[in-house]
Amino acid sequence: MSRVHNFNAGPAALPLPALERVQAQLVDFRTEDGQGTGMSILEHSHREPPYEKVHREAMRLLRELLSVPDTHDILFMQGGARAQFAFVPMNLLHAGKSADYVVTGTWAKGALEEATIVATMQGARVRQVVSTEKDGRFARIPTKDELSFDPNAGYVHITSNNTLFGSQWSSYPDTGSVPLFADMTSDLCSRKIDVSKFGLIYAGAQKNIGPAGVTVVIVSKDLVANGRKDIPQIFQYRVMSKNESLFNTPPTFSIHVMKETLVELSKKGGIEALEAEASKKSSMIYDRLDARPDFYRGPVEKASRSKMNVVFRLPTEELEKKFLKEAEQKQLVGLKGHRSVGGVRASLYTAVPVASVEALASFMDTFATANDH
Repeated sequence: MSRVHNFNAGPAALPLPALERVQAQLVDFRTEDGQGTGMSILEHSHREPPYEKVHREAMRLLRELLSVPDTHDILFMQGGARAQFAFVPMNLLHAGKSADYVVTGTWAKGALEEATIVATMQGARVRQVVSTEKDGRFARIPTKDELSFDPNAGYVHITSNNTLFGSQWSSYPDTGSVPLFADMTSDLCSRKIDVSKFGLIYAGAQKNIGPAGVTVVIVSKDLVANGRKDIPQIFQYRVMSKNESLFNTPPTFSIHVMKETLVELSKKGGIEALEAEASKKSSMIYDRLDARPDFYRGPVEKASRSKMNVVFRLPTEELEKKFLKEAEQKQLVGLKGHRSVGGVRASLYTAVPVASVEALASFMDTFATANDH
């Protein structure tokens, strides 16, 4: 079987060895001692030892890879990051309080809008600190001078990486004593972070750490303990924490695949190695943009460039269509920009091999030489 070079933005590439292990055990899941259980992990009860071990091992691997301190819980939830847009304020924005939101892209704007709805219902407020939107597009991360946070806010919310427009926080804002919350859906496990500096981190798994269906939430135990109790139990971080994310039936297969993915990421040498590889891969593509700025036009300010999602335009839409068609013929797939943005987007998540990025870079050289008249 020939595998393509997968640059899809999510669901995204997964490590081949992880997929092969999942495939080998799909019908007869084997326990740690190699004994077959006579059924698929898809069929196992989430309250029996075979699955429980998978569940806890996934949490252990994630805690180890990110050096998550004991002060923070790891939760496995459902609904993707979109659900967390609502769950975060539902749990942690109390009546009479406010929350600060920094808007750097479409998903950050969505988080603000959802939080505003929840805040109105709960007798709280949400404030937009700053938006970097200009003419319907986002091309940068705000400067330090643009960030003025309310010292009495319940929390500050950012989106660490902008998948649609290709920008990323290179360093995180200092929010003082106010807890910093981050949607890290598209760059969690791609860079070293000090988890203790965050009150809450959430991420849909389908970019860097697994398949669609499971959402990771890393949250301060203090915030969990002080969270609201007047919302349904299924939405409460407190209840999910108390029950080790087994309050309801979790997305067992997604967590199993995520566990196998985390095994492969851990083999690469830890988070420092993953960060170095992310820099190497993105540099290969940005070098092409910088070498031919009249042909490959990168709309994002250099200081704000994402290492996960490299976006660019060509001189005409006709050339972009030709680029995408010929790229697909070379087994370079998933490069079409988001429908709301257009252009080209190469998503360089953790499971995208260096060899795939080298193939894309080589194609970009060849295509530019043949079409730059």
